[in-house]
Amino acid sequence: MTDNRVLIIDDDRLMRNSLVDLVEAAGWSAKSLARATDAERWISQFRPDVILSDVRMPETSGLDLLRSLISAPPVVLISAHGDIPTAVAAMNHGAYSFVEKPFDPKRLLLILSHAAEAHQMQQSNLRLKERLRQLSGVDRILLGQTPQMHRLRDTIAMVAGTNTSVLVKGETGTGKDLVARMIHDLSPRCDAPYIAVNAAQISAAHLPHIAKEASGGSLLLDEVGACPADVQPALLRLIDAGEVLSAETGVPEKVDLRIISATNEDTDAAVRAGTLRADLMFRLDGFSIELSPLRDRRDDIALLAMRFSQEFATMYDSDPPVLRDDELTALIAHEWPGNVRELRNLMDRRAMMARHGMSSIQEALSDGEASSMQPSGQKSGLREAVAAFERQMIGKAIQSHAGRMDDVAHDLGIGRRTLNEKIVKLGLDKDALL
Repeated sequence: MTDNRVLIIDDDRLMRNSLVDLVEAAGWSAKSLARATDAERWISQFRPDVILSDVRMPETSGLDLLRSLISAPPVVLISAHGDIPTAVAAMNHGAYSFVEKPFDPKRLLLILSHAAEAHQMQQSNLRLKERLRQLSGVDRILLGQTPQMHRLRDTIAMVAGTNTSVLVKGETGTGKDLVARMIHDLSPRCDAPYIAVNAAQISAAHLPHIAKEASGGSLLLDEVGACPADVQPALLRLIDAGEVLSAETGVPEKVDLRIISATNEDTDAAVRAGTLRADLMFRLDGFSIELSPLRDRRDDIALLAMRFSQEFATMYDSDPPVLRDDELTALIAHEWPGNVRELRNLMDRRAMMARHGMSSIQEALSDGEASSMQPSGQKSGLREAVAAFERQMIGKAIQSHAGRMDDVAHDLGIGRRTLNEKIVKLGLDKDALL
């Protein structure tokens, strides 16, 4: 048996049925149509690896179909009226191959197999390019040349290919959610769903739905140290037995997923305090990854700052400023309680301030500290402009990605948690935008 799918289009019912019998006997899945006018709808629904179409048909011919398709699987044309000019026209318009009736069944199946392989390879390359595009957001967090970052990248590459549960630890802003996403994207489950949830906010009743949605892929449990006590037994069953109890019937349902957890808390202390089950923690912590705070890898600060500076200069259509020695000194001297996220926000603030005639790191740092202390209702015009700009960018991204928040976060180059925080802070109504 194969996983190949072929869409057959022929107005001759006997020939159409004969072709279906031939390919199904070879293990293919087939969908047959009598008219080419229905082709585009079925290409979207059936998602064939190859289209096998007669040339001469009423309303829309095989050549007309070939000319009309913009993005479609390979097309193999077949005709009892084939001649050299028709074959040349078919190939010039992008046909994968041209076969005359009567045909050799073995040769036709071989042509279809080669066409399907070419399509599947093309689709695989497209998926790889998309994953690399998505990984660009992760790369901004994993950028660095310190020993800690080299070890982190090597560890992610090593653990991604396994199916073990992973616990990602680190302070707020170190990039735990993006590291978890990278583990999924580099794993054999990369084409399956990646679902991220806040473990502190899920219920036992909601867990079966989440687990089934993530089945086949990976489930990130963020803030796992704050997982409610009544959810922990269900989570333990999910990990141990690979099943959840149906919310409707109470019957066990099998799911296949990888659990990745993230926390900025001391999980050992949570176990000692009795808020986190020791047996659950043991299973979640199949492999631990500890993310270093930015203050412990100060040699990476200048590199990260320059990367973020270039990013925001592009965003604001301005030239990236050169960091002076005194600015680098200020960056390296700062303690970075918000880690890489704080540095990225600082460079965003600096780029925005440069458009208003203020362009030093010291001013951006002071502005950030002042905004964290300033009472509500006393925001400066600059901060209002920054908020308006962020509100506009996030709103457009939500609309362009139809509310898919993982895609929105990757498009903006920020983590899901940061995106959620900004949506709340800026008072955005996601439903109203869609």
